[in-house]
Amino acid sequence: MRYIPSTSADRREMMAAIGVDTIEELFSDIPASVRDRFQPVGLPARSEMDVASMLSGMADRNNPGEAVCMLGGGIYDHYIPRVIGHLVSRSEFLTAYTPYQPEISQGTLTAMFEFQTLVCELTGMEIANASMYDGATALAEAVLMAERIRNKGTIAVARSLFAPLRRVLDTYCWAADIKIVEIGNLPDGMSDVQDIPEDISALVIQTPNAWGVIESLGGIKDRIGEALLVVSCHPLSLGLLQPPGAFGADIVVGEGQSLGLPMGYGGPLLGLFSTREAFLRQMPGRVSGRTVDVDGKTGYAMAAQTREQHIRRQRATSNICTNSALCALTATIYLASVGSAGLNQVAQLNFAKAHYLAEAIAKLDGYELAFSGAFFNEFVVNVPGDAVAIHDRLTAAGFAVEAPHQLRARGLDNALRFAVTEKRTKAELDRLIGVLEAAR
Repeated sequence: MRYIPSTSADRREMMAAIGVDTIEELFSDIPASVRDRFQPVGLPARSEMDVASMLSGMADRNNPGEAVCMLGGGIYDHYIPRVIGHLVSRSEFLTAYTPYQPEISQGTLTAMFEFQTLVCELTGMEIANASMYDGATALAEAVLMAERIRNKGTIAVARSLFAPLRRVLDTYCWAADIKIVEIGNLPDGMSDVQDIPEDISALVIQTPNAWGVIESLGGIKDRIGEALLVVSCHPLSLGLLQPPGAFGADIVVGEGQSLGLPMGYGGPLLGLFSTREAFLRQMPGRVSGRTVDVDGKTGYAMAAQTREQHIRRQRATSNICTNSALCALTATIYLASVGSAGLNQVAQLNFAKAHYLAEAIAKLDGYELAFSGAFFNEFVVNVPGDAVAIHDRLTAAGFAVEAPHQLRARGLDNALRFAVTEKRTKAELDRLIGVLEAAR
């Protein structure tokens, strides 16, 4: 079974039609420094049956028992209400795509409108789009939007962004020729907002940040003047914390996975994007709007879609040509089913359980919290001895914890990061504490 349907003859015919002789010549406009990063993998051709057998063998090497998940870094192990799977599995949602024709897409458009409304209520902003691919692309698109509005060619970025967000942001800014100035951290883990340069298009800050610390957003907007304040937030934390909109944020983005989506080995994900109504024409993505038909009945239609599929490319705000509609529907059902009181309760459980674990670990000899700032459900611990050895002990005991090299790359040489959600039981947390105590 072939996985690339075009034959060698097909490829030669296509290249001849456009006037090139080799694949290398076809891609010659890409700088050599970039091409050299991507070398052929060299995998042998295999049948579908052989591939399935090989992958099954690799999967069998995994731990057969279900590990207690303490992983975080933007994707979290939250409880998913059963009603979500039942509703999003309905065929009308699974088969619906772009709602170009509102007369036959009222269900999809209604769901999009409700999602936008809930995102605005959650973030404290005036308008939201109908979702983006994930939190990383939402943040990168927010920076491109800020640059279109302010046009300074430079943005300031807090050092304490999650590494995947920063990598995507670096790529977008490199392609758009936007300079990034990094803002350092204070000892408590918060960003040093006194260190913000002038003449920037935007300040990008994440809360809770990569260390789990809740950033103090008060007064930042006044300090940066006409530059846009772009905040990437953990949406579930907003069940407990004041929304970024209350502090003057201009654009609020986030990863919506915690709102009813499974971890799924890193996807599919959901990008949240909200802003001020004054910036509507610069916002990427789609907006569903509510209106009335000729008979005065409520109806829904696409109200804005300033993307390159619909307008001249040079005026488009983004080349992201769709949205994560099914994932957005999942988040809508989650927020509607738990309600505001339920969201607050889930956030309180995350907060309380994380602090129970952090306080217990801090009492162990040789262990200490890496930062003193307030945190939500994630925190970093400096450990005694070798962090890799302690990580291996935790793995052997059935705990899934982020590998310490991720933090070492961020300047934390001997540390582990723990994320605690409402799913974690006291027995699990106590057992983890026992493993850490024995690992000293």
